[in-house]
Amino acid sequence: MKLHSRLKVKEAGKKRLGQGYGSGKGGHTSSRGQKGQKSRGSVRLSFTGSSWVWFKRLPFIRGKSRFGGLSKRYTISLSDLNKFKTGTVINLDSLRTAGLIGKSEGVKTMVRIVGSGTLSKKLTVHVPATSTAVKAIEKAGGSYGVKTQ
Repeated sequence: MKLHSRLKVKEAGKKRLGQGYGSGKGGHTSSRGQKGQKSRGSVRLSFTGSSWVWFKRLPFIRGKSRFGGLSKRYTISLSDLNKFKTGTVINLDSLRTAGLIGKSEGVKTMVRIVGSGTLSKKLTVHVPATSTAVKAIEKAGGSYGVKTQ
């Protein structure tokens, strides 16, 4: 291999800050200023100086419920139910096979039918729904009843 046949380096290497005069980026203070905490090393994100840290200013919540957040919800509109055939029983399994919800929905999250859109088919629904969605299901000639599985 000869020097003229080597591939050209397209990208210059990174200059390492504060690694001496030979690093190509400063030597003495290396663009950090002269003295102080920020010139000597990294400062953690939660550092606020003399005042309390923001998470210590929050109220202390006791018990096991502090680890769980708000319950996650997954909504299905009435217009999504039009892909089923007339007379179909709608439950979590039929929603999974139709691809409207994933495997974890209904187990980890709450599935609910909301009243947005229109329903044009007569269906039997066994999934939790809002009051407007129940009225629309019954108006289309279907029936609603939540059964535990």
